[in-house]
Formats: sequence, structure tokens, C-alpha cells
Amino acid sequence: MLYDGDCPLCMREVDMLKERNEEYGTIKFVDISSNDYSPQENQGLNYETVMGQIHAIQSDGNVVTGVEAFRKLYELVGLGWVYSITKFEPIGKVADAVYDIWAKYRLQVTGRPPIEAILEARKKNKVETCGNSKACKT
Repeated sequence: MLYDGDCPLCMREVDMLKERNEEYGTIKFVDISSNDYSPQENQGLNYETVMGQIHAIQSDGNVVTGVEAFRKLYELVGLGWVYSITKFEPIGKVADAVYDIWAKYRLQVTGRPPIEAILEARKKNKVETCGNSKACKT
């Protein structure tokens, strides 16, 4: 599960999934906001792409996004029933549309700057932290 550790609302769900996962041990959690986040280790998914919507990488390498990602993640911790109704149309289409709206506006809703400002701050932080060092990940 690739998640935005800087998103306060997202972290509520991540914390709940982490707690459930203690029993199952089926989900690997990767905080994309960490300076150590590596697209190369995560199917080439860069920070900006993953910030657009939730991404999960299945054990076979398949990437799932949006409501489908939540459906898969919840199934892995014994809560598949929560999202099971989204498997049926038209409910699935409505759930996807609602999630897409949330994903588009979540930065504003949570009081965070626009993605462009976040990307610029990350770029500046990388330069200040790494300088010209080739040891830093890109």
C-alpha cells in the first residue's frame, strides 16, 4: 500500500489498516512522503502519480488504484465486506466517482498546499539534503 503519510485523514485509515494487519501480516505499507521513497522499488510509480490517488501493488506486481485498491486492501485484513458492495453496478461506478472527487480535492480539504507547491518543496528539500551527492535517490 502506497500512502501519503502527510495526509491526516489518510493516516486514520492507514493506522486502522496497520492495526488490523498485525494479525494478518499481508500488507506492506510504504509512505510516499518519506525522503526514502523509491519509485524504482515500487513499480516505477513516482511521487506525483501516487499523490493523485491511492495505489496498491499486489504480490504479482499488478498495480491497483482507487476503490479497487481499497477493496483489495480491506480483503487482506478480513474486512472485505466493507467494500464488497462496490463490486456491483451501478454502486461501483458511483463509489469510483465519489473517490475520484475526494482524490482531486483532498489536499484542499485537509488544509494542505496545492500539489505544485508540495512538489517544489520536495525538490528544494532534496537539493538542500543531497546537494550534488549521487548517493541520494532520485
